[in-house]
Amino acid sequence: MNLKLIGSSLIISGTALGAGMLAIPMVLAQFGLLWGTALMLFIFIGTTYAALLLLEASINVGGGLGMNTIARKSLGKGGQLVTNGLLYALLICLLMAYILGAGDLLNKLLRNIGLDLSLVQSQIAFTLIAGVIVASGTAVIDKINRALFAIMLFMLLLTLVFLVPGISLDNMTQVSNSNPSELIQTSAIIFTSFGFMVVIPSLVSYNHEATPKQLRNMVIIGSSIPLVCYLIWLYAVVGNLTPEQITHFSNVSELISVFSAEHSFINLVLSSFTGLALLTSFLGVAMALFTQNEDTFKQNKVVTYVISFILPLAGAIFAADQFLAVLSYAGIILVFLAVFIPLAMVIKLRQTDGQTKNYLAEGGVAMLIFSFIFGCFLLISQVI
Repeated sequence: MNLKLIGSSLIISGTALGAGMLAIPMVLAQFGLLWGTALMLFIFIGTTYAALLLLEASINVGGGLGMNTIARKSLGKGGQLVTNGLLYALLICLLMAYILGAGDLLNKLLRNIGLDLSLVQSQIAFTLIAGVIVASGTAVIDKINRALFAIMLFMLLLTLVFLVPGISLDNMTQVSNSNPSELIQTSAIIFTSFGFMVVIPSLVSYNHEATPKQLRNMVIIGSSIPLVCYLIWLYAVVGNLTPEQITHFSNVSELISVFSAEHSFINLVLSSFTGLALLTSFLGVAMALFTQNEDTFKQNKVVTYVISFILPLAGAIFAADQFLAVLSYAGIILVFLAVFIPLAMVIKLRQTDGQTKNYLAEGGVAMLIFSFIFGCFLLISQVI
């Protein structure tokens, strides 16, 4: 795999590996490592296969296309309309959240160096600067993301160096909650932590010279890196704290504070990790929205830049309170976009006579049935 494909795998990983990683131990520790690991592996397999279905649809309709064109060519105008509506709702909601979070972090950082900007000014500054990076193209995002991801991994490894010696086998074998329905309810958080599928059409276009096998490996490697990071972090946290301690935390900041009491630098390291994770996720999602707008509106980069970022920025500034209430529904939107729509695209394309089939996701009908069951499981977990 060449550097371009490796960088693309890291874009997938960076989009998925958000600040939610820090919250995973808080929701899974009480159920024990066995069931927590089993659920995470199940969701990893489901999301990765759904991503391969989208990759199949993207390759077989011609490659180098956004979700708008992929949906039209596979599902017709009705499917195109539904896909676009869901995609825009999801991407704009996510970008609003990232702008709110990144604006707050930037505001605190600037104040520490003597620049007193308002929160709104910080949000605008972050959006304008990060937006320019996105508008510069996938190649620029690729190079910046590689550097950011390397720093993130270094910070994670540095934290583990101090946490691993304190791991207790007694803590790792404890189970304080054996309620299966409550375990299933955590699926939404884990599923969102693997939410990277929106970047696949952009990366297929970026790697237009790659073979289908190389693109498949790109997706599998990109989704596997977050899985490894999530599991290592889960084991390290659970090994250092009892399930009762972890479940009593009301937010991630309290979890970080406990570790900071023993190792003062961990607060800075994990806070920096959270900020970088937020930035890599923003770049991935914004790249997906920018590519979608290029494909839909066929305008130059300046116009596409304005179209892409004006609404998320306005939402973050003027509708933050209302948005936070609506954000809980983003997971349901993601289920349809990440699972059911790629499944529908593939079924339609495989049934179309004369349709070029350069790549077929492995597993045949059995895995298509599994993907449908997986999507239903996620919907049930959201409303249970």
